[in-house]
Amino acid sequence: MALTPQFGTIVPSQTQEVLQSNYLQWTDKAAADFADFAQQYLPEIYEAEVERYGNRTLSGFLRMVGAELPMTSDQVIWSEQNRLHIAYDNATFVSATGVITLNPGAVAGVYNVISPRSTVVVMDDFGAEAKCFVSASTPGAAGTITVQPYTAANLAGAGLVGAVKVFVYGSEYFKGSTTPNYSGAGAATGNEYISVDPQFTQYQNNPIIIRNKYVVNGSDMAQIGWVEVATEDGTGGYLWYLKAESETRLRFEDYLEMMCVEGELNTGGAIAAGDKVKGTQGLFAAIEDRGNVQVGFAAATGISDFDGILRNLDTQGAIEENMLFLDRQTALDFDDMLAAISAGSAGGTAFGLFENSEEMALNLGFSGFRRGSYDFYKTDWKYLNDASTRGAMTGPNSIEGVLVPAGTTTVYDQILGTNIRRPFLHVRYRASQADDRRMKSWLTGSAGGAFTSDLDAMEVNFLSERCLVTQAANNFVLFKGV
Repeated sequence: MALTPQFGTIVPSQTQEVLQSNYLQWTDKAAADFADFAQQYLPEIYEAEVERYGNRTLSGFLRMVGAELPMTSDQVIWSEQNRLHIAYDNATFVSATGVITLNPGAVAGVYNVISPRSTVVVMDDFGAEAKCFVSASTPGAAGTITVQPYTAANLAGAGLVGAVKVFVYGSEYFKGSTTPNYSGAGAATGNEYISVDPQFTQYQNNPIIIRNKYVVNGSDMAQIGWVEVATEDGTGGYLWYLKAESETRLRFEDYLEMMCVEGELNTGGAIAAGDKVKGTQGLFAAIEDRGNVQVGFAAATGISDFDGILRNLDTQGAIEENMLFLDRQTALDFDDMLAAISAGSAGGTAFGLFENSEEMALNLGFSGFRRGSYDFYKTDWKYLNDASTRGAMTGPNSIEGVLVPAGTTTVYDQILGTNIRRPFLHVRYRASQADDRRMKSWLTGSAGGAFTSDLDAMEVNFLSERCLVTQAANNFVLFKGV
């Protein structure tokens, strides 16, 4: 008896005819049979990954607005100038005697330096003020001055109530007078001139070590896949570990900037001492500590809120050019604010930016504008829009943008050996002739070209040691949600 060969569930026939035994019946076969039959054919495959998130890297902000400088110590210290003129807030007074208690000791290291025969302006929070002559002064941390108003019998007669602000605008002496000095030694009689020695404010930050590692075993390195690798740094091919190594590197490079933006000093006491965590002060923490915070900026109240920011900048460094790095909603609020000025009762005041063309002004994506004596350049900050970072955060205390002054300061460049102009943000990294820790990477193991141990794997190590120096934080503004 001859044997008829069979292939799976299909029985071949010597003639071309449709039989129950030589074709698939889709109505009475189990689903598993169809799956087995279909899998013998090569599927239509898209080899390359679809880049559904576009460029996923977040770094670049500090490269645009900051400078990188090496350092050789565990700590970086810088000093900033104090104000030039003499002023005191929240002073109290006795109207009948004219004695004003400056109470400068409430701020550490601040003393009364108003000399007798100075002329001062005394003003309260309700619009009343008096020009006064200082007849006596007691220097020190609990200093007082005795004043006599020029145009009123006493301070109450000038309409002053509550706490007052005092600032010096000059002095007045009689003919043939002298200005006796007061050195600060011994008790003062209240009639000596007080020499003002400048004080500086000192700040410090410390670098922290940030590390990462990627590990792939030797067997996986020799295995190829059917998906073609494509990453933001140009890595390509069919070796999947190349993609993982590349993304680890890109993620680490983002961390180098993110820790300079988000870093916090360890002051809460929750971290165990044995963990040896110092922390570092990032940009957001520096602005909240020493800068300005605008809460709840919106298009409806935008121009009044923004003018309030300008009035505050006038009291600080008044740096003319500034950059706005904003999330999507706040950027749109700025566009709406500027569009309302252009199309509202102001009558097209911004058309000059578009060659006086009202049609061109309908493109309401404003990238730069001038308000008062300040120029502002607006751009989106991807870090605030990305859903994997702050882009998913809304509501109270969410970070919605930051205003960065474009001013510069003179610093000594250790590499060039000369004084050069630098922006206010400095990324300081540890480096010397022996070791540069700006961005280190090295291979360990016994695969991928490394021959350092008997580990059948390739270990890619990343390390950096750095911190951010935020100088003149009083000129920065942090926008936060409500």
